[in-house]
Amino acid sequence: MYLRTLLIVLVLGLLAIFALFNWSAFMSPTTLTFGIGTVEAPLGLILLAMFGLVTLLFLVYVVFLQSSSLLETRRQTRELQSQRELADRAEESRFQQLRSAMETELRSLDTQTTEFKAEIITRLDALERDMRLAIEQSSNTLAAYLGEIEDRFERLAGTKG
Repeated sequence: MYLRTLLIVLVLGLLAIFALFNWSAFMSPTTLTFGIGTVEAPLGLILLAMFGLVTLLFLVYVVFLQSSSLLETRRQTRELQSQRELADRAEESRFQQLRSAMETELRSLDTQTTEFKAEIITRLDALERDMRLAIEQSSNTLAAYLGEIEDRFERLAGTKG
């Protein structure tokens, strides 16, 4: 952009210097025909004025394009910012939904763990009771067998003695 602007300024400067050096030729009157009539006027001055007018129109057009581009950029920036805020809110909402879903799942797992723990403890208590009962019955049976063996030894010792 800087090179283009420099080139335009250089061309306009050269044209101004050319017009300055040839000012007398620019100002010399000439007969000009406009289609409906003729006029005697300086052709160079009219062409220079037309060139200045076209240059001014191009300058106005460039300013209009730049200002409309700037306004469009600002509008798009605002839209982009609003879309970014909307996306941030949606993302935050998704995070909160994920958090609540995870909390619900963790509570469910905690409840299941507690129930499973209680069931295991109940089963262990039942197994412990059954084991104690089996040990007690085995102990009683063993004591009965020992008593029976003792009685036999006493009978055998009493018959021989």
